[in-house]
Amino acid sequence: MKEFQGKDYLLHSDFAVGLYEEFAKGMPIFDFHCHLSPKQIYEDHKFSSITEAWLGKDGAGDHYKWRLLREAGVDENLITGNADDHERFLAFAKAMPSFFGSPIYEWTHLELKRFFDCDLIINEENAEAIYSLCNKKLETMTARKMIEMSNVKMLFTTDDPSDDLHYHDLIAKDASFGVKVLPCFRPDRYLHIGNLDSFRKAISDLESATQNRVMSLTDLLNALESRLDFFAAAGCKAADHGLDTLRFSRIDKGAAESAFDKAMSLNAPTEDEIDCYESYLLLFLGKQYKRLGFAQQYHIGAIRNNSEVGYGLHGVDFGYDAVGDIEIATKLSRLLSTLEKFEALPRTVLYCLNEKDYASLTSLMNVFQGKGKGYVQLGAAWWFNDHYDGIRKQLKVLMAGGLLSCFVGMLTDSRSFLSYPRHEYFRRLLVDEIAQVVEDGRYPNDRKAIGKIIEDVCYNNAIEFFLSK
Repeated sequence: MKEFQGKDYLLHSDFAVGLYEEFAKGMPIFDFHCHLSPKQIYEDHKFSSITEAWLGKDGAGDHYKWRLLREAGVDENLITGNADDHERFLAFAKAMPSFFGSPIYEWTHLELKRFFDCDLIINEENAEAIYSLCNKKLETMTARKMIEMSNVKMLFTTDDPSDDLHYHDLIAKDASFGVKVLPCFRPDRYLHIGNLDSFRKAISDLESATQNRVMSLTDLLNALESRLDFFAAAGCKAADHGLDTLRFSRIDKGAAESAFDKAMSLNAPTEDEIDCYESYLLLFLGKQYKRLGFAQQYHIGAIRNNSEVGYGLHGVDFGYDAVGDIEIATKLSRLLSTLEKFEALPRTVLYCLNEKDYASLTSLMNVFQGKGKGYVQLGAAWWFNDHYDGIRKQLKVLMAGGLLSCFVGMLTDSRSFLSYPRHEYFRRLLVDEIAQVVEDGRYPNDRKAIGKIIEDVCYNNAIEFFLSK
């Protein structure tokens, strides 16, 4: 029986252990998709307790953990409510043994080891000792320190086009912090025109940011172009889209204008008009990204805010989202082909939330190459898939249908500064899969070639993909 999270954790041979130690362990991290707060990074946020760092505070926190705590029967007041930090932590520690087989159990213990040098098992018996030890270390372990301890060299935050990027500017001017923190353009609110209240609020925010009225579709495009130039001047290298429902039909400016005009009057556009509007916007944005040398990331397939009761009580991002089962291949094919036809296809990463779509995305990815190394990518196992089986499946499908050697690798997709051991988790699984291929006689034991692939997937490919023009 293996030691819990010992040297050979997730690694099934001495060969794999050697590869991990030599090529993966020491590689830096480029976290090209996360939800960390630029304000907290600039202010070097100091956490009041390990409870805040792990479970969050004032409605901001780790909904991965919240979901499991609810399932374990913990009272909501001890999860996201107003109970004091000590009570909340004791409830969390008491519930932790019930997280058997969950990646949350493994990640949380990795975080305890890597950040706090603590090998205690999280449970009711050890709760007080862990609480005291972690809180003591948090007296000097700030947000920036957590990033630096993790060997992070660069990260992209997730930012609305209306954001003034004030904290990004301050971080860039702060010579005491050596990690590059760049904005990533996230225009979802301006695409999802069917959500009338959110769309109108987005337009209002955009008007404030540009100091110009947005009264027509042309005004909107001009405003977004202006904000894209502003983001580019701030060092932005990428855009990100949450395409929960993948809409792409035809390029029809008249239908897109009709959808915009109706939404601005708080009248619901037809489904066809919504499709045409989103199609038109995605083409426009693709052209802009291509012009600016941005890469784009498509996150496809979430169904959000499924519990009306939960959403009504808490709002968005409280753990009420799920995996969708929409058909995406045909519309995604049409979208990528249209972008290509208009010379508006940027470097693109395709993430799917339903693992049934891995093969479709991999085969589509192959169609739109020829413009540079790994020009269109199958993204890492995302959100509900970034666990032991999900990561392995994504890697296997990618190896079977594409080039693992071009893969840009892992991201945290997290709001937590303690999430960086997820990169270690991914890297161990990556190395174990590679080692197994070699040990099965499917690839020669060429340590130089194997090591290059590991180092490239861990870090180098992402740097090349996102930072090249």
